[in-house]
Formats: sequence, C-alpha cells, structure tokens
Amino acid sequence: MDKSNIKKVVLAYSGGLDTSIIIPWLKENYNNCEVIAVSGNVGQADELEGLEEKAIKTGASKCYIEDLTEEFVDDYVIPTVKAGALYEEYMLGTSFARPVIAKRIAEIALKEGADAICHGCTGKGNDQVRFELTIKAFAPDMKIIAPWREWSIKSREEEIEYAEAHNVPLKINRETNYSKDKNLWHLSHEGLDLEDAGNEPLYDKEGFLEMGVSPIKAPDVPTYVELDFVQGIPTAINGEKMNAKNIILKLNELGGANGIGLLDIVENRLVGMKCRGVYETPGGAILYAAHNYLETICLDKMTMHEKQKLSITFAELVYNGQWFTPLREALSAFVDKTQENVTGKVRLKLYKGNIIKAGVWSDYSLYSEEIATFGEDNVYNQADSAGFINLFGLPIKVQAQVNAKNKK
Repeated sequence: MDKSNIKKVVLAYSGGLDTSIIIPWLKENYNNCEVIAVSGNVGQADELEGLEEKAIKTGASKCYIEDLTEEFVDDYVIPTVKAGALYEEYMLGTSFARPVIAKRIAEIALKEGADAICHGCTGKGNDQVRFELTIKAFAPDMKIIAPWREWSIKSREEEIEYAEAHNVPLKINRETNYSKDKNLWHLSHEGLDLEDAGNEPLYDKEGFLEMGVSPIKAPDVPTYVELDFVQGIPTAINGEKMNAKNIILKLNELGGANGIGLLDIVENRLVGMKCRGVYETPGGAILYAAHNYLETICLDKMTMHEKQKLSITFAELVYNGQWFTPLREALSAFVDKTQENVTGKVRLKLYKGNIIKAGVWSDYSLYSEEIATFGEDNVYNQADSAGFINLFGLPIKVQAQVNAKNKK
C-alpha cells in the first residue's frame, strides 16, 4: 500500500485499548491523515459514554456513533436463534455483531470519500476476518489498514505503555486487563488467568461478572418466565408484548439474577489456534432454550433433524465472518420456511444457573397426548407395528440370511 495516497481513514472505533492508541498511531505513520472514528452501538451501554469527546481529543476529526441495536437484533441475532446455530456451545455474541458494525463503517467510508478503513483487530483473532469480509462485500475496492499486522507493538502491556506515552486516557489498568467484548447479547472475557485452562474462572470475585451473578450467589427460589413466539420470533414476555430487543434486555435481567448463561469454553478459532474464553449470555441462553423447546412440538422429525444438521453450517458461517454470502442467505430462507408454524408459548423455570422446562403450548403442536398415551386409546392400533417392523427390518434379515448361507 502506498501510504502517500492515504489522506482520509475511517476507523472502527470502540474506545478500548486497541482503537484508542490507533488514532495517534495512524497520524504518526500515515502522513498525519484525517481520521474519522465510527462506533457502532450494539448495546455496549456505558462503554459509549464520552466516546466522541475521547476520539476528538486523541486526534480524530469527527466521531460517528451509530445506533445499530434494532438492526443488530432483528437482522442478525433473531435469524441466528431461529436457526438454532451454536458454534461449539458458543452463542456467537461477538461473531454476529461484527457484520452489522462493519457494514455501517463501509457505508460511512464510501460517503466520506475515505481512502482506507482501519480496524484494531489482532492478527491472532477471528474479528479481523469478520470485519474485512464484510468490508469486501460493501466496499470491495477499499484499502484496509490493520495496525496489528504492521506496528512493532507485541502485547497489551506495550499498548498501555504507548497510550501512557501519548496521553491517551484508559479505563483499564495492568492488573485488570481482561480482553472484553460487550453488547446487548453477551459479554466475553479473555486473557490474564483465563489463558491457563487449568484455572477456574473467578465467577464470585467482585467485578468479574457484569451481566449477572454466579449460580452460587443466585436466589434459593426459582423464577418462572413465559415467552410467546410467532413464526419463531419472540413477541411477548410474561404476557407483555414487546419487540425482540426489549425481550432480550428483560431476559438479561432475569437470567443474570439467576446465574443463567455462563459458558467457559476452549474454542477452535478460525485462524487455527485454540483459545479459552468465558462468556456471559443470560438472556440469549433463555431464548435459545425456549425456542428449541417450542420447536420440539411444532416441527416434524425429518425437518427438525435436517435443521439440526444445517445449524452447524449456519454457525460456522457466522463464526467465520461469512454472513454476507449466498449460502448463509439460502440457509436463512430454509430456516424461515421451517418457522412458519413455530408459534406458541413456552414456560421455563430459572434456578441457580439451570433452565428447567415448565410447559409448552401451540395451536400447531404435532404432539398428540391421545396417540402418545400409555393408557387406553382408540386411535392407535398396536398390531400395525408388526408389519412395520417386518418391512423396516427386511434389509437386516436378508443380510443375516446371506451371511449365514456363506458361512456353511
């Protein structure tokens, strides 16, 4: 890349350690270029406070703070939940937040006539792929600057030193320097003591968990929650109608208070290494459980089993940053078809980290108590099963006969 041609750069800006030092670094290394900071609000709450002032103070010419919360939930979170997509148990909290942010950054870069887009993702992480694949989808000719692939800084400790030398204000210190990602769906924790897979997460340490409490500190009495769905989309909680975003926020409160949604996982990153992280996803865990529960009575066997297979592919596409691909769109079309009758109500009991099924109802239920009963019934002729078994087992019988004949 010819640095002399870079006059204006749009930076994916979170105000965290990486992007905070990137603004002065860009100006130092790219001919004092204009830097426009863009922050996508996907529900990181207090992390947005004072962000514009900080960006300007550290050298940005302007700072966009874009409210993407509704789009994030409706166009990324809910389609993923409907798909039942989990990546090695992980509910994809960081993964599906990146394309909505990167899409908006690309749009602003084109509007501003920028020469390049810059991000603060490390060369070891998945996010660099997620950001750049989305940028390629919306601004295919845009140059991309990734400082972690250029600068001499090798660690978060050196980043802190750079920030201190350039008077960049930070909200972290060397002792509590977990790498975190937060949005309205989840909070992730990586680094420090978590890098040793033999260390138990400090769930009960003051300040570690931010979205709830550990199961040990949860109440000794259960909390019941009821969720209504229409075609796989949550529409009401405890009888109160609200949009999906507000349902998730309410579930975060209920789940967090009951120690729900903690995940300690060693996952396989896209770039080839294994990494260890702790995730808080209280509302998401409840929503996944409720949706899956409703599907058990609304989907036929073959559709459910095929959907479960494809959910792995869907999750891999999301995790690998391939949201804007024909395959993901095709899978979403399939999922939407499966959800046409996933309408009903689910009741769950939350208790000390556990999600316990407590009832499910649907006008589209394929479950028939009259057929399934162990008591007397007038709709199922048990004698029919003999002919079924004979036909179903015919290949096994023929194979056994052939084997016996050839052993003689």
